[in-house]
Amino acid sequence: MKFPRAVRLDESDIQVYTDPAVPGEWAVPGSFVFVDRNPAELTGKELQAFGHGFLGVQSFGWSTLVEVAEIAEQEYRQVIDRLAEHFVERYGAPDLATALPAAREEASFAASICEHELHTLLMLERESGEEGIVERFKVVRLNAADHSNVKLWQLVEEE
Repeated sequence: MKFPRAVRLDESDIQVYTDPAVPGEWAVPGSFVFVDRNPAELTGKELQAFGHGFLGVQSFGWSTLVEVAEIAEQEYRQVIDRLAEHFVERYGAPDLATALPAAREEASFAASICEHELHTLLMLERESGEEGIVERFKVVRLNAADHSNVKLWQLVEEE
């Protein structure tokens, strides 16, 4: 099975997110984080997470890019369990049994966006629309699995 895994090609995620995801952790789109928030009231790093972030399921930090990767069945079940625990701890789900269906749905959706070749990079654009949160996924295909030499942009410190 294929699933999104957080990727960091440069140090920009450290600069643009309060809590950046750990490279290599499994990730989901994570729009549930913003369901009860008014996007018009988001600013700075929260707005960046809303607009472009995938949510890592270990750190619950944000990543601008994910790659399509192979996930073992046991790891997939761990993603679901971790999401369910997070729903109880952070979002008020009454118990794990109640949270598990929502966690399964989030994990299933994350897997569904990975119908691309392994190592394909995915980017997310999220905005608020008339029907609620709208997500668009963009695909970046590279010739190799090693993304270490790819630079999207460079941060320059001003004096």
